[in-house]
Amino acid sequence: MTETAAHTATRVLVLSGPSGSGKSTIVQQLIRDCSVPIRMCVSATTRAPRPGEVNGEHYHFLTLTEFEQRRQRGDFMECAEVHKTGNWYGTLWSEVELTQSLGKWALLEIDVEGARNVMKMYPHAVSIFVTLPSLDEFERRLRSRATESEEVLQRRLQTARDELKLIDCYRFQVVNDDLGQAVREICQILSDQEAKLHAR
Repeated sequence: MTETAAHTATRVLVLSGPSGSGKSTIVQQLIRDCSVPIRMCVSATTRAPRPGEVNGEHYHFLTLTEFEQRRQRGDFMECAEVHKTGNWYGTLWSEVELTQSLGKWALLEIDVEGARNVMKMYPHAVSIFVTLPSLDEFERRLRSRATESEEVLQRRLQTARDELKLIDCYRFQVVNDDLGQAVREICQILSDQEAKLHAR
C-alpha cells in the first residue's frame, strides 16, 4: 500500500452480491445518476475476454503468469480465485489511487472474499450487499443469461448460498427487486456518508 492510498482510502465503496443480483446494471446507473462523484475501479482478471469486452475498460485482462507476478509485487489491494473456475480477479492499487486522486469514490464491485479483505483494511469503507427477494430469483436470472454450463451455474448458486450467509458482514443491504429504488437507496447512503466526511 502506498502512502497516497493510506491517506485517501476513506472514500471506498464496496459493492457485492451473488451472480444475477444486478450489480453491473446498478453500477452503471450509479455512475451516471448519483450526485456523489464515483469511479468504477476496473478489476484485473485472468479469464478470457467475452465478445464486446475491451481491455482496460471492462477488465484489465492478464495472463495467469502476469497476474501472479503482479500479485507477488504487491500490486493488488485484494485478489482471489472466483467460483473455483481457475480464474483470478483482483483490484489494483493503481486503480484506487487514480480514482481517489480525482476526488471520487472508488467503487469496488467485488466478491465476498475480496470485500472482507478490504473491510479489514478499511473498517470505515461503505460496504453494501446487493441481494434479491429469493434464491429462486437468482436462479431464474442466471438461467435467463444462458452464458454458463449447468455445472458452472450450479457452482454459482452454491456460491450465492454461501455469500448470503455473510450478508451481516456488510454495513448496508439493498434488495434489488426494483432497480430504480435500489440505485436511489445506494445514492442516499453515499450522500449521507459524504456529508459525514465533510462534517469531520
